[in-house]
Amino acid sequence: MTITVNGTVRELTPDVLQKRLVEYLREDLDLTGTKNACDIGACGACTLLIDDLPLKICTKRVHEVAGKRITTIEGLARNDGTLHPLQQAFVDHGAIQCGFCTPGMVLTAHAFLLKHPTPTRSEIRRAIYGNLCRCTGYQQIVDAIAAAAPYYATHSQP
Repeated sequence: MTITVNGTVRELTPDVLQKRLVEYLREDLDLTGTKNACDIGACGACTLLIDDLPLKICTKRVHEVAGKRITTIEGLARNDGTLHPLQQAFVDHGAIQCGFCTPGMVLTAHAFLLKHPTPTRSEIRRAIYGNLCRCTGYQQIVDAIAAAAPYYATHSQP
């Protein structure tokens, strides 16, 4: 069994199949951008892209994503370490605050913008509804997503 994480195919050994996916990513692959906050799939801090769809993964086991493509927040950045335009927009608009919700929020927004590159602010708010933030009041997050949207409208995405 394998999974693809940020473009790299990983062999899954029997000892990791029952491990929680968030622990596998953080502990085995050292991808610490993935956060675990609620352990019940309610807050969105653990959101990743699984086959380009946002999924809250704090309750998922590794075997449940076998054969899938996983994108973490680390996988959104460019190969040279440059932040993706959406990540940069979060920085530029002060949408990161404590940063705990940011990876899940960015990946949720990324999946949304891939399908809706010219959203209204109301559509942006609906898209991030399942991701909780206790610091920003969401205005900076909506501003960041709106600022990044033109990039998605003019660039083809992988």
